[in-house]
Amino acid sequence: MSSPEPDVPATAETVPDDAPAAVAAPEGEPAPALPRPVLVIDYGAQYAQLIARRVREARVYSEIVPHTMPVEQMLEKEPAAIILSGGPASVYADSAPGTDPALFDTGVPVLGICYGFQSMAQALGGTVAQTGTREYGGTVVEVTEGAGSGELLAGSPERQTVWMSHGDAVEAAPQGFEVLATSEGSPVAAFEDRRRRLFGMQWHPEVKHSVLGQEALERFLYDGAGLAPEWTPGNVIAEQVEAIRAAVGNDRVICGLSGGVDSSVAAALVQKAVGDQLTCVFVDHGLLRAGEAEQVEQDFVAATGVNLKVVDASETFLAALAGVSDPETKRKIIGREFIRTFEQAAREVVAEAETEGTTAGGEVKFLVQGTLYPDVVESGGGEGAANIKSHHNVGGLPEDLQFRLIEPLRTLFKDEVRAVGLELGVPESIVWRQPFPGPGLGIRIIGEVTAERLEVLRAADAIAREELTRAGLDQEIWQCPVVLLADVRSVGVQGDGRTYGHPIVLRPVSSEDAMTADWTRLPYDVLATISNRITNTVPEVNRVTLDVTSKPPGTIEWE
Repeated sequence: MSSPEPDVPATAETVPDDAPAAVAAPEGEPAPALPRPVLVIDYGAQYAQLIARRVREARVYSEIVPHTMPVEQMLEKEPAAIILSGGPASVYADSAPGTDPALFDTGVPVLGICYGFQSMAQALGGTVAQTGTREYGGTVVEVTEGAGSGELLAGSPERQTVWMSHGDAVEAAPQGFEVLATSEGSPVAAFEDRRRRLFGMQWHPEVKHSVLGQEALERFLYDGAGLAPEWTPGNVIAEQVEAIRAAVGNDRVICGLSGGVDSSVAAALVQKAVGDQLTCVFVDHGLLRAGEAEQVEQDFVAATGVNLKVVDASETFLAALAGVSDPETKRKIIGREFIRTFEQAAREVVAEAETEGTTAGGEVKFLVQGTLYPDVVESGGGEGAANIKSHHNVGGLPEDLQFRLIEPLRTLFKDEVRAVGLELGVPESIVWRQPFPGPGLGIRIIGEVTAERLEVLRAADAIAREELTRAGLDQEIWQCPVVLLADVRSVGVQGDGRTYGHPIVLRPVSSEDAMTADWTRLPYDVLATISNRITNTVPEVNRVTLDVTSKPPGTIEWE
């Protein structure tokens, strides 16, 4: 069985097998096809998302599915290969998730990792038991003589350091399998049956602590499964443009444009597909940072020429949020008000087009959103998935949604979105912009959201961003949320007098895809400058603190 690693999510989160396609298909027509996926079967792993990401880094498309999905449904996805993830259970426990032996008779190449490796061994007649020797963290494995001539460990050195996380081990490989490696606590640390294209390893090749882990994954994908590294930004663009055109036809489309990388790349992709049938709607919900609206008009619109409609809905949003402190309620309110605003904007787009005699498009039937794969995962899709928090564009959508959604980035991680954006010609100032949540400063105020509190946070946030830019740190950190603890006050002294002000929290983090994160070690002099400027120029704040929590256990945003 495996145990959690500190830098990976501590919940089993999967995308449901009935999750919407990236582009809503016309009624009666099939959803647009994606490449044949490598399915990552999630057994409650700490690493399932990381496995999927590493497969993508090998330029092969991957999807995560729950272990409860029947083999027949997996085959309906026409998988190019299957990877069995790790998991916290012992394969011989009564409640342990099992693996249908029929999976290994389908002819689809399979790789088992950690728990998945043990489950494969047990299902095929091997022996799994407690050896009395647990292995956690960096472990040396020895490649058996002749194993280097196989596929999984071809060309591997005789000894290599890998990342282990298990208390059980495979003691005997199933019939027909060659043992490839051993370790002190694993009599069988890796095996393969090249004839049946079945492979497995006790260690975690997806974590960077396994020095040759990515090479082993790629050997499985390229040699064991015979796949080609063809998943590229160009492929994504071509596939989505074709799918969007087929779905939209002659109808109009609106896109919720925030100015962030996700919505900007989604908008550029849809514009490439349907041209002036797209109108981008920028909603000023009153929860924006300083300069947000100006950046959208100056950078994105100037670069793409997209049709932009700006809606000032700040009074509506603030009225809806009045008296609300619960973060989930805030997110759902913001999601609902976004949709209501888009619905009104859609009616206005049609009316304005009729007045101007514009011929492009019919009714507005589609809404474009910059939903990403981590948004779907964290919003708790699928059996056994934990709803960490409802993203306003996934779990926060109202049930009576009148639009069909176009989410061309729904299957992508953030770094893949940036690559697509650069390919589309989106300005680098937007592509490399630090993420900013759709609910804006509303989820960075701990407590009720008011106009006065927003002004305090907006001023502090602007100072932090200015100093990070001045220090040349913008691309060294993933994101730096600035949080106002509005329901907390602390005693301070300013100008020889007592103050009773609010604390501000700086949350600088480093991450690859927002699924995991670590706090960024900013230079002390930069932190000191930010603190001094905030406390000297924002009267309501008398204390600046630093959040040094990784994800997990903490999420990047406080709410």
